[in-house]
Amino acid sequence: MSADAAAPSIDLDIAPLQRLALDLRWSWNHATDELWRQIDPELWARTHNPWVVLRTASPRRMAQVLTNPAFRESLRRLTAEADEAAQAPTWFQQAHANSGLACIAYFSMEYMLSEVLPIYAGGLGNVAGDQLKSASDLGVPVVAVGLLYQQGYFRQVIDQDGAQRALFPYNDPGQIPVIPLRKPDGEWLRLQIRMPGYNVWLRAWQIKVGRLRLFLLDSNDIANHPTRRGITSELYGGGPELRLEQEIVLGIGGWRLLEALDLRPDVCHLNEGHAALAVLDRARSLMELTGITFDAALTVTRAGNVFTTHTAVPAGFDRFEPPLMEQYLGTYAADSLHIPVRDLLALGRENPHDDAEPFNMAYLAVRGCGAINGVSQLHGEVSRRIFLPLFPRWPAAEVPIGHVTNGVHMPSWDSPEADELWTGCCGKDRWLGSLESTQERIRSLADATIWRCRAVARASLVAYARERLSEQLAASGATPEQIAGAAHRFNPDALTLGFARRFATYKRPNLLLHDPQRLARLLSNAERPIQLILAGKAHPADLPAQALIQDWVRFVRRDDVRPQAIFLSDYDMFMTERLVEGVDVWINTPQRPWEACGTSGMKVLVNGGLNLSSLDGWWAEAYSPKVGWALGDGREYRDDRARDAADAAELYDLLETQVIPEFYSRDEHNIPRAWIARVRESMASLTPNYSANRSVREYVERAYLPAAASYHRRAQNGGALGVEIRDWRRALEQGWSGLRFGSVKFDTRGERHHFTVEVALGALGPHAVSVEICADAIGDRPVLCQQMTRLEGPPDGSGMNLYAASVPAIRSAADYTARIVPSHPAAGVPLEAPYILWQR
Repeated sequence: MSADAAAPSIDLDIAPLQRLALDLRWSWNHATDELWRQIDPELWARTHNPWVVLRTASPRRMAQVLTNPAFRESLRRLTAEADEAAQAPTWFQQAHANSGLACIAYFSMEYMLSEVLPIYAGGLGNVAGDQLKSASDLGVPVVAVGLLYQQGYFRQVIDQDGAQRALFPYNDPGQIPVIPLRKPDGEWLRLQIRMPGYNVWLRAWQIKVGRLRLFLLDSNDIANHPTRRGITSELYGGGPELRLEQEIVLGIGGWRLLEALDLRPDVCHLNEGHAALAVLDRARSLMELTGITFDAALTVTRAGNVFTTHTAVPAGFDRFEPPLMEQYLGTYAADSLHIPVRDLLALGRENPHDDAEPFNMAYLAVRGCGAINGVSQLHGEVSRRIFLPLFPRWPAAEVPIGHVTNGVHMPSWDSPEADELWTGCCGKDRWLGSLESTQERIRSLADATIWRCRAVARASLVAYARERLSEQLAASGATPEQIAGAAHRFNPDALTLGFARRFATYKRPNLLLHDPQRLARLLSNAERPIQLILAGKAHPADLPAQALIQDWVRFVRRDDVRPQAIFLSDYDMFMTERLVEGVDVWINTPQRPWEACGTSGMKVLVNGGLNLSSLDGWWAEAYSPKVGWALGDGREYRDDRARDAADAAELYDLLETQVIPEFYSRDEHNIPRAWIARVRESMASLTPNYSANRSVREYVERAYLPAAASYHRRAQNGGALGVEIRDWRRALEQGWSGLRFGSVKFDTRGERHHFTVEVALGALGPHAVSVEICADAIGDRPVLCQQMTRLEGPPDGSGMNLYAASVPAIRSAADYTARIVPSHPAAGVPLEAPYILWQR
């Protein structure tokens, strides 16, 4: 397949500009900014959209710039640099040249790549976008799949009463850097998928993200019935039926798009459970190729599927009622998978035999993937508890869910000043490799250098905040005096706090507002002034969160607060960039453990901003007293009101007794030495560890490479190994109830306990299971588990199998219990076989 611009015919001299404008590399490499500024400075300043600048300019204007020798030379140089960057050796090529991993398909409901492509809502899209950019930097062979929404996520207006209003502007494909995917003969690539009683045509689009491609599907095809054209109308809008339709388009439609493009991924990565239906269609594809049954095909393909969960509470998963699932997927189950719809629904249920239980997309993802991870160390623990019902009687610590802590794409979030500082210290290619030397190099920076960088970035943020506030006031009908006054708000030398994110009650965005009078006193202290910038959206249906926004807006409009606090409306990616570049302290106050990771605070690291956050998400593993401040004691509480009051008091105390004094404690050169020491250590130790560079490399080495190797082993010889594992699982299902324990004996000799256990295997052979002797974790004593060896049966001929093991006597023998678990050299236990039988 090929892709073209589907634009009016243009002079060939514009082709190099078109190439640059259609590659979202400009969203993190700003070398081309001056080109677009020269073409139309006003439009560029308002949109930061090279594609719309290029398509809007008149032929006369383009002739003017293209006949300018300096412009032409800049264009030639930048085009050559882009070609050179695309051809340069990458980390993946150098580290894993012979790995056999050729293609990773990445599915996500949203992507935050640039504010000009509004197909994102918050953290999930942030992670997806930043991982794509880092995968491009590192040369990881990813193709991404998503949806092109007609409206995308909403735009926010704050009215005169401080209430949020939601607007849904139309995403005109002609004004965003997407191009139609076309067949070799030039026809637009369109897919047809089956819905209940009708077919839906899906148009296919492409976005270039550096070395990578992002494919987007949308249903706004003229051949569709008007109601069907709206399936991809808006992100996270509508009710369950629309959400299910979107997830069918993403999962099933997305996999069929890859097939139409003749792409055969080794690995399929589900970024949250919205795309879980892709695991079904990947199995369907293998069925058609090999002729094996669905359960054997799923056994083969799941080995190459990776599921990342971002949800910290069970209620966050998408659930659909059985009649709706049967309506939409009954025919698909019968005609494409050749199974009863009841068998399909069983894959998404805690109890596969409960026909009334709703279908859970996350459960399908667990049962259709060979590797599962949370997005922080703490979230891994939380996820193991959440999914424990799928692994009954297994210890939570052994639920097969690991973690890869998120990271952010540092080149997307660094200020010009920070970029210059890091380039001078660590080189321009610092984010393209494995980051070994960055820490010590940053630690060598002088205090004055860091402080100068911080001062320039803070002043730039103040200028931006003034300009943005002036526009906001003018749009809301403020008086000329109020608009003019915005130009003098804030002090570029004052301690600047930032709080901006999606507003949701569990994030406790109003914790800092718990005692308004105390906060007002902090803000109005003339000797040690602080200033506060707030921003954020609440989901249009989340009325409690919208009320929290209104509380903040009313507070910042108070006469005693107005000079030192502002709420900026319509929080988007561009605003985020400006805030994280300049704030001194980023405040984050979620209720533990509901913040799965949280990436907003990671973005300030590269710029020398510091974090003051609850010990939740990524901060629970990143925090030390040398790099920032922690709120709370790291424990979980149920009495929310009492906890909120205690945390609010602690937050004020931290600001009054530590944060503010340290910022204003200056030496004879007016440099806050203790503050800069904290900034330096945060930049050195946290920035590399919480970059998407690190997280993508971790996914490659811990998830993608093993998944690809496992999938290829299972797929060989028409899926023979998958059929073998399928048969092993069937034998377990039929024979597990016949297992039982006989006697368990032990004696202690010297420094070891010696155990013998009798086991009746019933219809199962000894190679289908493993017998282990285990001691649970108690206090600081870890879990101990050792496989037992099968011996000759006892002389009485009872038919019992005898197992033995010897363990160090560092724990009491009474701590140990025997258990039987499934065993197969090529299968994941308990992920693929969640059976377990305990001695007691």
